[in-house]
Amino acid sequence: MAFDDDLRLALVIADQVDSMTTRSFNAQDFAVDTKPDTTLVTDADREAERIVRAQLQRTRPRDSILGEEYGTTGTSPRQWIVDPIDGTHNFVRGVPVWATLIALVEDGDVVVGVVSAPALGRRWWASSGGGAWTGRSLTSAKQLHVSKVSRLEDASLSYSSLGGWAQKKRLRAFLSLMEKCWRTRAYGDFWSYMLVAEGAVDIAVEPELEVYDMAALVPIVTEAGGTFTSLHGASGPWGGDALVTNGPLHGEVMEHLRSLSD
Repeated sequence: MAFDDDLRLALVIADQVDSMTTRSFNAQDFAVDTKPDTTLVTDADREAERIVRAQLQRTRPRDSILGEEYGTTGTSPRQWIVDPIDGTHNFVRGVPVWATLIALVEDGDVVVGVVSAPALGRRWWASSGGGAWTGRSLTSAKQLHVSKVSRLEDASLSYSSLGGWAQKKRLRAFLSLMEKCWRTRAYGDFWSYMLVAEGAVDIAVEPELEVYDMAALVPIVTEAGGTFTSLHGASGPWGGDALVTNGPLHGEVMEHLRSLSD
Protein backbone atom coordinates (compact mmCIF):
# COMPACT_ATOMS: atom_id res chain seq x y z
CA MET A 1 0.00 0.00 0.00
CA ALA A 2 1.23 3.47 -0.88
CA PHE A 3 0.61 4.82 2.62
CA ASP A 4 1.97 1.90 4.67
CA ASP A 5 4.75 3.94 6.25
CA ASP A 6 2.40 6.78 7.16
CA LEU A 7 -0.11 4.37 8.68
CA ARG A 8 2.58 2.63 10.71
CA LEU A 9 3.81 5.99 11.96
CA ALA A 10 0.29 7.02 13.00
CA LEU A 11 -0.14 3.76 14.90
CA VAL A 12 3.19 4.22 16.71
CA ILE A 13 2.22 7.77 17.68
CA ALA A 14 -1.16 6.52 18.89
CA ASP A 15 0.65 4.04 21.17
CA GLN A 16 2.62 6.89 22.72
CA VAL A 17 -0.43 9.08 23.22
CA ASP A 18 -2.47 6.19 24.66
CA SER A 19 0.09 5.61 27.41
CA MET A 20 -0.20 9.21 28.59
CA THR A 21 -3.96 9.65 28.22
CA THR A 22 -4.73 6.33 29.90
CA ARG A 23 -2.60 7.22 32.92
CA SER A 24 -4.28 10.61 33.17
CA PHE A 25 -7.80 9.18 32.72
CA ASN A 26 -7.28 6.48 35.34
CA ALA A 27 -5.80 8.91 37.85
CA GLN A 28 -8.30 11.71 37.04
CA ASP A 29 -5.47 14.11 37.93
CA PHE A 30 -5.82 16.61 35.08
CA ALA A 31 -6.73 20.29 35.10
CA VAL A 32 -9.89 21.33 33.24
CA ASP A 33 -10.46 24.66 31.48
CA THR A 34 -13.33 26.06 29.42
CA LYS A 35 -12.49 27.31 25.94
CA PRO A 36 -14.11 30.41 24.40
CA ASP A 37 -16.65 28.18 22.60
CA THR A 38 -17.65 26.79 26.06
CA THR A 39 -16.25 23.31 25.32
CA LEU A 40 -13.93 21.73 27.86
CA VAL A 41 -10.19 21.17 27.45
CA THR A 42 -7.79 19.42 29.81
CA ASP A 43 -4.04 19.50 30.14
CA ALA A 44 -4.18 15.90 28.86
CA ASP A 45 -5.68 17.18 25.56
CA ARG A 46 -2.81 19.62 25.18
CA GLU A 47 -0.12 17.13 26.15
CA ALA A 48 -1.55 14.54 23.75
CA GLU A 49 -1.37 16.99 20.86
CA ARG A 50 2.17 18.00 21.83
CA ILE A 51 3.22 14.33 21.67
CA VAL A 52 1.72 13.96 18.19
CA ARG A 53 3.27 17.18 16.94
CA ALA A 54 6.72 16.36 18.32
CA GLN A 55 6.76 12.98 16.58
CA LEU A 56 5.52 14.38 13.28
CA GLN A 57 7.92 17.30 13.33
CA ARG A 58 10.78 14.84 13.80
CA THR A 59 9.66 12.23 11.26
CA ARG A 60 7.61 14.28 8.73
CA PRO A 61 9.12 17.78 9.04
CA ARG A 62 7.82 18.96 5.66
CA ASP A 63 4.19 18.08 6.39
CA SER A 64 1.60 20.51 7.69
CA ILE A 65 -0.25 19.81 10.96
CA LEU A 66 -3.76 20.90 11.95
CA GLY A 67 -4.73 20.18 15.55
CA GLU A 68 -7.68 21.10 17.72
CA GLU A 69 -5.60 22.69 20.47
CA TYR A 70 -2.72 24.38 18.60
CA GLY A 71 -4.12 25.26 15.19
CA THR A 72 -2.28 24.89 11.89
CA THR A 73 1.45 24.86 11.21
CA GLY A 74 3.01 24.55 7.76
CA THR A 75 1.53 24.86 4.27
CA SER A 76 2.24 21.48 2.69
CA PRO A 77 -0.54 19.73 0.67
CA ARG A 78 0.28 16.77 2.94
CA GLN A 79 -1.44 17.65 6.21
CA TRP A 80 -1.88 15.67 9.42
CA ILE A 81 -5.16 16.42 11.22
CA VAL A 82 -5.31 15.63 14.93
CA ASP A 83 -7.99 15.56 17.59
CA PRO A 84 -5.95 14.68 20.68
CA ILE A 85 -8.96 13.60 22.74
CA ASP A 86 -12.29 13.30 20.96
CA GLY A 87 -14.88 13.07 23.71
CA THR A 88 -13.22 15.35 26.27
CA HIS A 89 -16.46 15.70 28.24
CA ASN A 90 -16.55 11.91 28.62
CA PHE A 91 -12.86 11.90 29.58
CA VAL A 92 -13.51 14.48 32.30
CA ARG A 93 -16.47 12.58 33.75
CA GLY A 94 -14.77 9.18 33.76
CA VAL A 95 -16.76 7.78 30.82
CA PRO A 96 -14.46 5.55 28.71
CA VAL A 97 -15.84 6.68 25.32
CA TRP A 98 -13.02 8.93 24.11
CA ALA A 99 -10.27 8.53 21.54
CA THR A 100 -7.28 10.07 19.83
CA LEU A 101 -7.92 10.75 16.15
CA ILE A 102 -5.01 10.98 13.70
CA ALA A 103 -5.51 11.52 9.96
CA LEU A 104 -3.34 12.28 6.95
CA VAL A 105 -4.71 14.36 4.08
CA GLU A 106 -2.94 14.48 0.73
CA ASP A 107 -4.12 16.93 -1.91
CA GLY A 108 -7.52 17.19 -0.24
CA ASP A 109 -8.15 13.46 0.21
CA VAL A 110 -7.96 11.72 3.58
CA VAL A 111 -5.60 8.81 2.93
CA VAL A 112 -4.86 7.52 6.45
CA GLY A 113 -7.05 7.41 9.55
CA VAL A 114 -6.38 6.03 13.04
CA VAL A 115 -8.88 6.08 15.90
CA SER A 116 -7.49 4.83 19.20
CA ALA A 117 -9.77 4.41 22.24
CA PRO A 118 -7.59 2.86 24.96
CA ALA A 119 -10.18 3.04 27.75
CA LEU A 120 -12.43 0.86 25.57
CA GLY A 121 -9.50 -1.35 24.59
CA ARG A 122 -10.26 -0.65 20.93
CA ARG A 123 -8.46 0.76 17.90
CA TRP A 124 -9.52 1.21 14.27
CA TRP A 125 -7.48 2.23 11.23
CA ALA A 126 -7.48 2.46 7.44
CA SER A 127 -5.46 3.71 4.50
CA SER A 128 -6.55 4.35 0.92
CA GLY A 129 -6.93 1.06 -0.90
CA GLY A 130 -5.88 -0.97 2.13
CA GLY A 131 -9.23 -1.74 3.74
CA ALA A 132 -10.45 -0.83 7.23
CA TRP A 133 -9.32 -2.78 10.27
CA THR A 134 -9.70 -3.11 14.01
CA GLY A 135 -7.47 -4.87 16.50
CA ARG A 136 -4.45 -4.55 18.73
CA SER A 137 -1.86 -4.35 15.94
CA LEU A 138 -1.34 -4.61 12.19
CA THR A 139 -0.52 -8.29 12.58
CA SER A 140 -3.54 -9.07 14.75
CA ALA A 141 -6.51 -7.36 13.15
CA LYS A 142 -9.99 -7.98 11.78
CA GLN A 143 -11.17 -6.37 8.56
CA LEU A 144 -14.26 -4.19 8.83
CA HIS A 145 -17.36 -4.25 6.62
CA VAL A 146 -20.51 -2.17 6.85
CA SER A 147 -23.95 -3.75 7.09
CA LYS A 148 -26.24 -4.58 4.17
CA VAL A 149 -29.39 -3.14 5.72
CA SER A 150 -31.40 -1.43 2.97
CA ARG A 151 -34.58 -0.19 4.70
CA LEU A 152 -34.89 2.56 7.30
CA GLU A 153 -37.41 0.40 9.15
CA ASP A 154 -34.62 -2.14 9.75
CA ALA A 155 -31.86 0.38 10.46
CA SER A 156 -30.01 1.27 13.64
CA LEU A 157 -29.13 4.97 14.04
CA SER A 158 -26.55 6.51 16.37
CA TYR A 159 -26.13 10.18 17.28
CA SER A 160 -24.46 12.38 19.90
CA SER A 161 -27.16 14.67 21.26
CA LEU A 162 -30.42 16.39 20.37
CA GLY A 163 -29.24 19.86 21.35
CA GLY A 164 -27.25 20.48 18.19
CA TRP A 165 -30.26 19.66 16.02
CA ALA A 166 -32.40 22.14 17.94
CA GLN A 167 -29.74 24.84 17.57
CA LYS A 168 -29.65 24.26 13.81
CA LYS A 169 -33.47 24.33 13.70
CA ARG A 170 -33.58 20.80 12.34
CA LEU A 171 -34.81 18.93 15.38
CA ARG A 172 -38.18 18.10 13.83
CA ALA A 173 -36.51 16.47 10.84
CA PHE A 174 -34.13 14.50 13.01
CA LEU A 175 -36.83 13.25 15.38
CA SER A 176 -38.86 12.17 12.36
CA LEU A 177 -35.86 10.20 11.09
CA MET A 178 -35.45 8.57 14.50
CA GLU A 179 -39.09 7.48 14.42
CA LYS A 180 -38.58 5.84 11.03
CA CYS A 181 -35.62 3.74 12.19
CA TRP A 182 -35.82 0.41 13.95
CA ARG A 183 -33.46 1.41 16.74
CA THR A 184 -31.77 4.60 17.97
CA ARG A 185 -29.00 5.03 20.52
CA ALA A 186 -26.72 7.94 21.43
CA TYR A 187 -23.38 6.13 21.35
CA GLY A 188 -21.87 9.47 20.42
CA ASP A 189 -18.67 11.04 19.12
CA PHE A 190 -16.22 8.85 17.16
CA TRP A 191 -17.85 5.62 18.36
CA SER A 192 -21.02 6.09 16.30
CA TYR A 193 -18.96 6.09 13.11
CA MET A 194 -16.78 3.17 14.07
CA LEU A 195 -19.94 1.17 14.75
CA VAL A 196 -21.11 1.97 11.21
CA ALA A 197 -17.77 0.74 9.86
CA GLU A 198 -18.15 -2.46 11.90
CA GLY A 199 -21.67 -3.09 10.61
CA ALA A 200 -23.17 -2.85 14.11
CA VAL A 201 -24.93 0.45 13.32
CA ASP A 202 -26.27 1.56 9.93
CA ILE A 203 -26.52 5.36 10.24
CA ALA A 204 -24.57 8.00 12.18
CA VAL A 205 -25.34 11.69 11.81
CA GLU A 206 -24.39 14.98 13.49
CA PRO A 207 -25.40 18.57 12.61
CA GLU A 208 -22.20 20.42 13.53
CA LEU A 209 -18.60 19.16 13.54
CA GLU A 210 -15.07 20.41 12.96
CA VAL A 211 -12.75 18.83 10.42
CA TYR A 212 -10.58 17.37 13.19
CA ASP A 213 -13.67 15.60 14.57
CA MET A 214 -14.18 13.81 11.25
CA ALA A 215 -10.99 13.43 9.21
CA ALA A 216 -9.69 10.21 10.78
CA LEU A 217 -13.13 8.63 10.57
CA VAL A 218 -13.52 9.07 6.82
CA PRO A 219 -11.14 6.41 5.45
CA ILE A 220 -12.23 3.89 8.09
CA VAL A 221 -15.88 4.24 7.08
CA THR A 222 -15.28 4.37 3.33
CA GLU A 223 -12.73 1.54 3.22
CA ALA A 224 -15.28 -0.57 5.12
CA GLY A 225 -17.72 0.10 2.28
CA GLY A 226 -19.71 2.96 3.81
CA THR A 227 -20.51 6.48 2.65
CA PHE A 228 -19.31 9.62 4.44
CA THR A 229 -20.70 13.00 3.38
CA SER A 230 -22.03 16.23 4.78
CA LEU A 231 -25.76 16.60 5.28
CA HIS A 232 -25.83 18.23 1.84
CA GLY A 233 -23.93 15.41 0.15
CA ALA A 234 -20.37 16.77 -0.05
CA SER A 235 -17.88 13.91 0.30
CA GLY A 236 -15.39 13.79 3.15
CA PRO A 237 -14.93 15.85 6.32
CA TRP A 238 -15.11 19.34 4.85
CA GLY A 239 -18.81 20.23 5.15
CA GLY A 240 -19.14 21.11 8.85
CA ASP A 241 -21.51 18.23 9.60
CA ALA A 242 -21.73 14.51 8.91
CA LEU A 243 -24.06 11.96 7.42
CA VAL A 244 -22.55 8.47 7.48
CA THR A 245 -24.29 5.29 6.40
CA ASN A 246 -23.65 1.81 5.12
CA GLY A 247 -24.33 3.12 1.59
CA PRO A 248 -27.74 1.73 0.56
CA LEU A 249 -29.50 3.98 3.10
CA HIS A 250 -27.67 7.18 2.27
CA GLY A 251 -29.98 8.77 -0.25
CA GLU A 252 -33.12 8.06 1.71
CA VAL A 253 -31.66 9.43 4.95
CA MET A 254 -30.44 12.60 3.22
CA GLU A 255 -33.80 13.18 1.57
CA HIS A 256 -35.63 12.62 4.83
CA LEU A 257 -33.53 15.20 6.65
CA ARG A 258 -34.03 17.70 3.83
CA SER A 259 -37.76 17.21 3.62
CA LEU A 260 -38.63 18.71 7.00
CA SER A 261 -37.53 21.85 8.82
CA ASP A 262 -38.47 23.40 12.16
